[in-house]
Amino acid sequence: MKRIVVLTAYNVERTLVRTLEELPQDCWDELLLVDDGSQDGTRRIAESLHVPCVSHPKNLGYGAAQKTGFRLALERGADVVILLHADHQYDARCIPGMLNLLSQGHADAVFGSRRLGGRCLQGGMPWWKFIGNVVLTGWQNLCIGAKLTDPHSGLRVYSRRYLEQVPFEQYNDGFLFDAQIILDGVARGLRIHEIPIPTRYFAEASQMGWHTGLRYAAGIMTLSSRQLIRRIDACQPIRVAEGA
Repeated sequence: MKRIVVLTAYNVERTLVRTLEELPQDCWDELLLVDDGSQDGTRRIAESLHVPCVSHPKNLGYGAAQKTGFRLALERGADVVILLHADHQYDARCIPGMLNLLSQGHADAVFGSRRLGGRCLQGGMPWWKFIGNVVLTGWQNLCIGAKLTDPHSGLRVYSRRYLEQVPFEQYNDGFLFDAQIILDGVARGLRIHEIPIPTRYFAEASQMGWHTGLRYAAGIMTLSSRQLIRRIDACQPIRVAEGA
């Protein structure tokens, strides 16, 4: 399998080197960094390390960065696309285990789950984010009929089959992209598995603020509720009008 790592990056000059140093050399064939309009030295550092880099002229959003990365990875013949944040928040050493699960045919996508590790708060996750994660995940699972523990994780491995079956180019350019790609995948019968990963929150890692978090939560609730309504409608019996 051809494995391409898509590194999403925005102002990560202080963490990019650490992220790459932690990435096991035997778990990828190509790297692709998507610089989403960084204002610091992200691109310069990537070029000095000979990491192929595609830059957006301005900050378009996390979803837009994934669209660019996934599109280019598929064009370059990727059988597996590994999504990794370049801010060092996610432990790249977990990727080989995720790839093994995918290669065994047990899943179409594998997500790293911070909650499966059971030490979210010890890893620095703010309490309000932990509570929000639990509530949003529970509602999302109920609405779409899934059993995920951390659908908000940014460490993911997708098979080519998964990315070719969902219309990811049509998704939101912001953080809601992650929810949409799950909703469509589950609706199409694609299998998502999870493995435990450590939780890491620190000053240099990118984090949602309160306002962005609230907008994100509202968007998740809305998307999930619409999916629940569609599922309910699909289960309703067809009523034949009188006189038909």
